Amino acid sequence: MLPLDRHAKVAGEVRATVAQTPNLTTILLALGIVYGDLGTSPLYTLQTIVHFMGNEVTPEAALGSLSLVIWSLIITISIKYGLFVMRADNHGEGGILALMAMTGADWSCRERWLVICGLFGVALIYADGIITPAISVLSAVEGLNAVTSTFKPCTMPIAVLILVVLFAAQNRGTAKVGKAFGPIMLIWFATMAILGIVSILRHPQVLGALNPIHGLRLLGRYGLSGFSVLGGIFLALTGGEALYADMGHVGRGPIRIAWYCIVLPALVINYAGQVGNFMDAPDLEQNPFFELAPEWAVYPLVGLAMVATIIASQAIITGSFSMTRQAMQLGWFPGVRIDQTSAEEYGQIYVPFVNWTTMFFTVALAVDFGNSGRLAGAYGTAVSTTMVLTTVLLYVVMRRRWGWPIYQAAVAAGLLLAVDLAFLSANLLKILKGGWIPLTFGMLVFTIMTTWHHGLETLCKRSNRHGQRPAEFFAWLRKNKVVRVPGMGIFLTRNGEQTPPIIVNYVKQGRSLHETVLALAVSFESVPRVLPRDRLRCEHIGEGLWHVTAHFGFVEIPNLPSIISRARKEGLPAWDEPTYYIEHHDPISRPSRSVVSRWRIALFAFMFRNSVHPVDAFRIPSDALVEIGRRIEL
Repeated sequence: MLPLDRHAKVAGEVRATVAQTPNLTTILLALGIVYGDLGTSPLYTLQTIVHFMGNEVTPEAALGSLSLVIWSLIITISIKYGLFVMRADNHGEGGILALMAMTGADWSCRERWLVICGLFGVALIYADGIITPAISVLSAVEGLNAVTSTFKPCTMPIAVLILVVLFAAQNRGTAKVGKAFGPIMLIWFATMAILGIVSILRHPQVLGALNPIHGLRLLGRYGLSGFSVLGGIFLALTGGEALYADMGHVGRGPIRIAWYCIVLPALVINYAGQVGNFMDAPDLEQNPFFELAPEWAVYPLVGLAMVATIIASQAIITGSFSMTRQAMQLGWFPGVRIDQTSAEEYGQIYVPFVNWTTMFFTVALAVDFGNSGRLAGAYGTAVSTTMVLTTVLLYVVMRRRWGWPIYQAAVAAGLLLAVDLAFLSANLLKILKGGWIPLTFGMLVFTIMTTWHHGLETLCKRSNRHGQRPAEFFAWLRKNKVVRVPGMGIFLTRNGEQTPPIIVNYVKQGRSLHETVLALAVSFESVPRVLPRDRLRCEHIGEGLWHVTAHFGFVEIPNLPSIISRARKEGLPAWDEPTYYIEHHDPISRPSRSVVSRWRIALFAFMFRNSVHPVDAFRIPSDALVEIGRRIEL
């Protein structure tokens, strides 16, 4: 790569250093953005564990479950993500796409399996996004049943109404509401801690769960039943990947401080309080979380829980939007419309297609399963698989980026992987209870991503066959006495090395060419942002032909008119109102293709024809755009 990599790295480190300065504002920001999902897990985790064990829930089993929850939070969240995974930042950015990029693997090389790990992890995060809002909102609304059964028939309709309103409001943006997320979540964690402390004071024996022996006894004494309970224990960890995914927005420092000082203590205290209360008065029907509150406080607590679950849902929805834009710009997702909902905050975006698709599946799950207890069977398989893939990629980063000896990396990653695989195995036992849903949805998204990338690469290769070397092209112009007309023609291309096919085809059909011709290629790098000094590479080929490559990071929005203005400072001739030309391909399958290949090409062609237009993606003026159509056999 050009000096671009070095300068982008410096820019990322500077930006990350500023973002990571821990203060009250950034810590509150971390609470609001990062910990919504983890913070609302106490609403349904112990309830799910109780349902898994049924009549086998003895006081000793409850204490063992608490021990497993506590040590799972410590090992997976505090150690794996807090100490190891968050250290692997891609110039300040986090997330499994950034981790995949750090391995240096490429789709065309022998290590394609690393790319597959990253892409499938991304696909499973989408799958998690359709379940998290449903189970979180359902569990909060079910708190109304803690006082009276009057609302029981209305639980699901109320939850659906909340979900529909939540998704319908996405196009308004979350810039203003987002500022209140942090303080609200702080109140939520404080409330959970207070409720837990009151219960612990009445049942101090639950503190014995800090001894991991209780958890190991549960796993050994109950056999398969004890092992299957890990599927419920894992619900306490869902949302843990957000620590890494949101690192670029909040910073490593504030996320860690918020976790170790606020979130972890509040979660442990609340889980301990729930178990203590349950051991004193076992009730398999009621939600242990709302049983902590006195009767007069249940309704306010339900209201606070609803707000907290909305924040948790908002975080996963916003994360899906950001992930879609990154995948689009790296060539792994079809172009979809993206609306910027805030002029100040880059991350405040709205992606209509992702929003309404997620809403459809989320509402369908809420209606089909009806309550959080049943939906818990579908929850966990996607996240546990993602955590396994993250550990695999982390091992490669340990070896290649951090320079760890093989034994050191193998021991660290091996211990983490053993825990991840235990949770994955337990969650796979829930396949028939709904666990197949997120895995199927993730496989669908994965198929779309790989089909799009492969189809785009094939399309480019087929198209580039019609390109010419500059000397050959100029000779052809002179031989055929092609007329050069005043003005500037800007031809968008993915080929920055020769005379692009779009220019060759344009001249052959029109028998004329602008005096100034600009072959403009947009390149998205595997870094979040590119420094202004590394934005452009301009090269004058000769006889009015220029090659310009505009470099952007994978979280940046291209603005081509502004790029042209900057290119003039580097010698590009100035012309008023240039005309932009893009090639509109119509991909079709060759008759000799196999059935599977024809099916994938048909899917790619459908996505290609319906993907977003470059005039929307690159901010090209509509009245200055000309499309040139061409059919290409793949």
